[in-house]
Amino acid sequence: MARTARFDGGAFFAALDAERQARRCTWKQVAEECGISGSTLSRMSQGKHPDVNGLAALAAWSGLDVDRFVRGGHLKIEPEPLAVISSCLRSDPRLNEQAAAALDQMVKAAYRSMTSQ
Repeated sequence: MARTARFDGGAFFAALDAERQARRCTWKQVAEECGISGSTLSRMSQGKHPDVNGLAALAAWSGLDVDRFVRGGHLKIEPEPLAVISSCLRSDPRLNEQAAAALDQMVKAAYRSMTSQ
């Protein structure tokens, strides 16, 4: 059976608004600090979802965990170890993109050779 999940944009926007109020800033300031357009925030206030880059910028600005706004589906499944390792390598600021990709490929190759899959 397929698992369905949806992003609760209304709850995210409400939490974002609470953070904005706590910082005593305007929506215009939020947009400027996040590097997104004011129209993105306006659309969100009307129930629309931001694009993935806008969501990432807003989550980074607010410190909100986007996973907390995913609804539906079944019990949360832990990600595969290789997905976690790949994510860690590619987000390591000490590695450039090529180095992270090379390490990622080496780890994947070693993992495949050492597992029974």
